[in-house]
Amino acid sequence: MQRIHNMRSIHKKTIPALSRSIPALILVLFCLGSLSSCKKHLEALNENPNGADPSSTNPNLVLSTVLTTAGQQVVALGFGDPAGVMQQTQKDGWTGSHNEYDWSGSNDWTPYYTILRNNQYVYDRAVTLDYDLQKGVSLVMKSMIFGMIADLYGDAPYSHALDGDQAGDANLFPAYDKQQDIYTGVLADLATANTLLSKSKNDYNSTISDVDVYYGGDPSKWQKLANSLSLRFLMRISDKSPDVAKAGIEQIVANPSTYPIITSASDDALMGFAGNSSADSWPSNVNYDADSINYRVIKMCSTFVKTMVPLNDPRLGVYANKVQIFLYVNNSFPPNTDVIVDTTLNGEARQVRYLSPDVIASKGVTLSDVDQDPNYVGIPPAIVGGPVYNLGSDPSQASHNPHVSWLNSMYMNASGPLLKARIMTAAEVNFILAEASLKGWAAGDAQTNYNNAIQASLASWGLSGAYSAYIAQPAVAYSGSLEQIMTQKWISSWTVAHEAWFDFRRTGFPALVSGPIAKGPVLPVRFYYMLTERNLNAANTLAAENNLEVTTYSGYGSDATNGYKNSAWSKPWVSQGTGQPW
Repeated sequence: MQRIHNMRSIHKKTIPALSRSIPALILVLFCLGSLSSCKKHLEALNENPNGADPSSTNPNLVLSTVLTTAGQQVVALGFGDPAGVMQQTQKDGWTGSHNEYDWSGSNDWTPYYTILRNNQYVYDRAVTLDYDLQKGVSLVMKSMIFGMIADLYGDAPYSHALDGDQAGDANLFPAYDKQQDIYTGVLADLATANTLLSKSKNDYNSTISDVDVYYGGDPSKWQKLANSLSLRFLMRISDKSPDVAKAGIEQIVANPSTYPIITSASDDALMGFAGNSSADSWPSNVNYDADSINYRVIKMCSTFVKTMVPLNDPRLGVYANKVQIFLYVNNSFPPNTDVIVDTTLNGEARQVRYLSPDVIASKGVTLSDVDQDPNYVGIPPAIVGGPVYNLGSDPSQASHNPHVSWLNSMYMNASGPLLKARIMTAAEVNFILAEASLKGWAAGDAQTNYNNAIQASLASWGLSGAYSAYIAQPAVAYSGSLEQIMTQKWISSWTVAHEAWFDFRRTGFPALVSGPIAKGPVLPVRFYYMLTERNLNAANTLAAENNLEVTTYSGYGSDATNGYKNSAWSKPWVSQGTGQPW
């Protein structure tokens, strides 16, 4: 049967060529009568003369794909639904998954495992060729992606996840490793990567300069990324394995020559976008879709805006546009006043919509429901009527509301100096160190780390000159509270909102409240195991579900498709017994 299947596949693929080649046609007709005798000839016909030979291909050809697709997935995640969960953005059209956590088991991990399979090829070829540089880089990428999978889902295929090409059904339907074991493996691989990447560039017998879209082939920066990722995952498990986390973080901090880390924005792990097609462009661009809903429906969330406005946070102007038309309601206006006029505000030409209170009442809203901020207005999380919030006039999903803040116009572009996949940044590293210091661990001075984090964040968004004035504000100056550290880390996590989500799950900060039509009364803590996995790998998925901790909220948002245990509100190991985030 297998031979027949192979023969039919070959026959279909070669028909166009055979129609132009009489000798080949005779060969195939002869083989139809004797499959076994012509097996070798058919296999030769089935070889792709234009394809790369996996046994001899330069691993750099695949490494480029690993790096770019990983960067794209980081943006798709951090600029996607987690940004809605963490109330940085809201959508005023097609709102279900973004605003309301109505995921329905659709959070597919296939893209992550595709990256991992390609990455495994890079590693295996690097081992064969004795390329330490590629081995180290591929271990960093493996650790980052597997760590992300564990963060998002909990238990997941790990030890045998990439063994599908080996014989046996068990490799096609791998068992799930426990979340804690994945973190342990990730940290071990990062330690190995640190050693592999510790040589100077000229000491390697290979190079990745032409394909490294993060660091241009600089192994010293990859070494910093490896150790910085270790800090990320050590802090991730700090409530569950505090001794391991403390020892690991203190070891890294105490030995900077052995364990260098990302400390300044110049060492940030970033990936730009080529902008040549929709496939290699910033996801909300309108270059390849003039009315792209990916830009048009995403607005700022009021929670985020109202946190940043009192802090005079200069990053808000980089993240968002000012409202096109701001609202001004005044009791002294004559009845039925509803007019848009041109005006000047702080030397800037603006438009304002003047309204009398009776007009507000006639629209069925109270004055307290109208946001009159002249600059930045966000949509509250998970509300009814997002498209018409703040007196927007279009109840359809056209999403052209001029009275709320749209994203900064640069997010309409296909590429740009600030349109980067932010793999890991100095801001994140310094916030981790500030939190470690606050715990009493030997990680430097907490205030210095906190200040360095803010300085690095501002620098990464082109705002270095704003640091002195910003940090001098009483509400920003270091106060010694975990809430302040995590709030500032949340503000700095723009476009990498999943990292803020994992921090929220661990600390409960920022103290976000679920919106009125969200699928649960509190924020979720994980993605569902998707339906395809539950169907194809049922026994192993069920075992993983049984390791989740069912909570008071596990029934919310889940249905017969997802299952009660497999809930976005069921806690994975990293949250069990911590009392966080709720």
